[in-house]
Amino acid sequence: MQIQAKDIQVVLNANRILKGVSMEAGDRELVGVIGPNGSGKSTLLKCIYRILKPIGGAVWLDGKQLQDHTTKESARKLAVVAQHNYYNFDFSVQDVVLMGRAPHKRTLDRDNAEDFRIVAEALETVGMAAFANRSFSTLSGGEQQRVILARALAQQTPCLILDEPTNHLDVKFQLQLMDLVRGLDRTVLTAVHDLNIAAMYCDRLYALKDGEIVGQGTPRELLMPSFIQQVYEVDADVLTLPGGAPHIVFHPNVGKESAT
Repeated sequence: MQIQAKDIQVVLNANRILKGVSMEAGDRELVGVIGPNGSGKSTLLKCIYRILKPIGGAVWLDGKQLQDHTTKESARKLAVVAQHNYYNFDFSVQDVVLMGRAPHKRTLDRDNAEDFRIVAEALETVGMAAFANRSFSTLSGGEQQRVILARALAQQTPCLILDEPTNHLDVKFQLQLMDLVRGLDRTVLTAVHDLNIAAMYCDRLYALKDGEIVGQGTPRELLMPSFIQQVYEVDADVLTLPGGAPHIVFHPNVGKESAT
């Protein structure tokens, strides 16, 4: 599945958050959106998965405008792993993942054996099968994130939207989650906080700063010391790992002021 966003503009509380952002993700491509905090990464993703409506521009899914899809139609194409997931009721882990089956059901349809099979498979995939009957609210942030990924997998969409999915995970599970996502053979669009995660896993990157695209390309093309300084205002060296991926080593600021 292909995603295109063209000239997306967003104003919130009289502030221009996105100033005409255009990007695309090709079929079965893993595309990362990078940039400092407040650059507009999450806002862009929310426009794509219909939480926010831009004041200008449009989103296309496989050549059809997002606004021309019903909510259920778009939910059959896009599954979302958001940064924050709150529920007003005390759902079990299995119940949370079963929510991913809703776009495939008609009103008042009951969960069936196939739904439960898909949910069990999704929980097994993310390593949370043993937690199926646990209360979602009792889980750690990292465990909750893995359950939300399982819900997205149970939705069985050709595209995943991930909003900084590794934020609450330790290193082991960061790598496990990204290995899993990389192997899904789906179109994936993800906001990424960690540049080394972006460098290891993304096919292409778009860099946002102050609501505008300031660079795009493969990790090897984009993640140069001068570009990192321009976007993040920090000094870094960029090494090359044995597999060819860049690896960023940041310089500490400690002692710089006293040395000048």
